[in-house]
Amino acid sequence: MLRTAADIGQVVRAQRQSQGLRQIDLAGIGNTGNRLIVDIEKGKPTVQLQKVLDVLELLGLEVTVRSKASRSAL
Repeated sequence: MLRTAADIGQVVRAQRQSQGLRQIDLAGIGNTGNRLIVDIEKGKPTVQLQKVLDVLELLGLEVTVRSKASRSAL
């Protein structure tokens, strides 16, 4: 479960590294600046959502949104 921009950044970094890509490589594949990749991986909260989704797509990742499970009262 991802709750913060930093959580997404960690997933992006791990996936990029597992594919043997450097940040500059991913930026080149995505036809974007290296700064975007750095910002995403650092968990910068102001990165544009569409750009993050594009990078996730490049890495073969997808986002699923679902309702939170009901929690029983204590």
